[in-house]
Amino acid sequence: MLIPRALCGMARSNKKRTAGFGGSPGKRLARIVVKFGGTSVATVERIRQSARHVKREVEAGNEVCVVVSAMSGKTNELVGWVNEASAFHDAREYDAVVASGEQVTAGLMAIVLSEMGIQSRSFAGWQVPIKTDDAHGAARIVDIDGTELDKRMKDGWVPVITGFQGISPHNRITTLGRGGSDTSAVAVAAAVNADRCDIYTDVDGVYTTDPRIVPKAQRLSKISFEEMLEMASLGAKVLMIRSVEMAMAHKVRLLVRSSFDDPDAPQLAPDGTPGVPGTLVCDEDEIMEKQIVSGVTLAKAEAKITLRDVKDNPGVAAAIFGALADEGIIVDMIVQNIADDGATTDITFTVPDSEYDKAIKTLQAAGTDKRIEYARISGSKGGAKISVVGVGMRSHAGVASSMFKALADKGINIQLITTSEIKTSVLIDEQYAELAVRALHTYYGLDRKDA
Repeated sequence: MLIPRALCGMARSNKKRTAGFGGSPGKRLARIVVKFGGTSVATVERIRQSARHVKREVEAGNEVCVVVSAMSGKTNELVGWVNEASAFHDAREYDAVVASGEQVTAGLMAIVLSEMGIQSRSFAGWQVPIKTDDAHGAARIVDIDGTELDKRMKDGWVPVITGFQGISPHNRITTLGRGGSDTSAVAVAAAVNADRCDIYTDVDGVYTTDPRIVPKAQRLSKISFEEMLEMASLGAKVLMIRSVEMAMAHKVRLLVRSSFDDPDAPQLAPDGTPGVPGTLVCDEDEIMEKQIVSGVTLAKAEAKITLRDVKDNPGVAAAIFGALADEGIIVDMIVQNIADDGATTDITFTVPDSEYDKAIKTLQAAGTDKRIEYARISGSKGGAKISVVGVGMRSHAGVASSMFKALADKGINIQLITTSEIKTSVLIDEQYAELAVRALHTYYGLDRKDA
């Protein structure tokens, strides 16, 4: 990941500020970047509801900057128009069209805030400016000049910035691709040395697992960057991976909370005490009591592919996964078993169900032209990846074995296992996926205490 030059040193300077969470009017307690997702700004009425959250922070004495997504469904509509106009369109014009969704939202938010008596002005990405590379449709931020935003906030204004977009070295509008608005918000927070970045969405925080599967799931008051990054990569939908990566790199504290909460209600922390609601994503050092396992995640529709008796020559793994990468196929879990004689190996890995047929054809073609030498290929769709995540796993032995025992007690067979320092993942048959999640959630003591 390219590190924005304007963001360098943010972690050091942030320690000099007080990361406040509340207070009285007239006293600046914190500098906060607030980001609203598509569902939070889906209509003018919802924009007005979100603006009330901004007003609450301003009246508490905080300096606030807002980053917005396009209205829910608007980006898909704009993409559809582009594809209808031409299937072989210029990527630069694609960005010019698709970026307009956030511009509408930013303007409306600034209008609503002004009507509420809060000085506000909208900024397109190029006006900040948010400088990116020239990879249209999937650009990456390389630099942000926060000078104007800093001045506006110090003067009591609330800048409203279009997420998801920036400006290329050739002065063309660019878009950042999937998760771009969250990434924009984190980058802006780092550039203006914010105390935290509040991500308002349609859920009220990060839970120990999906509450639709386990009603006893609990909302976490805090979670480390590393845990959130693992959970995001393993199927949790609350935050996009790119934004968590940037937040971790620049020590930008994230607060995940719901825009649908009543802005005028008393602010209560997850434990019911006065404080900020939601889940704080922060450095591990800020978490006093570390759970062995903080969450259980589920990713369905995982296909398993095994190459049998692969000639174990140098570069064989590069040939296999290079062929898949050339076709844009994403590979996840990888396990290799070398034969006793060391001459051959079995390589097993997973891909999304939707990519299974394409992956099989790609590997068959690579075998036909002798790029890869193997005896046979087998596989199946309909798997589910279950993972347990927790920074406490670093200092506790036996987490993986206890996971396997908990699944065995429910009669669930494990097809594949991968581990890292703070997570263990297994592949099982999809029909047992929800049973596995519920069993592990209970086994590791994550069920809500008051349920």
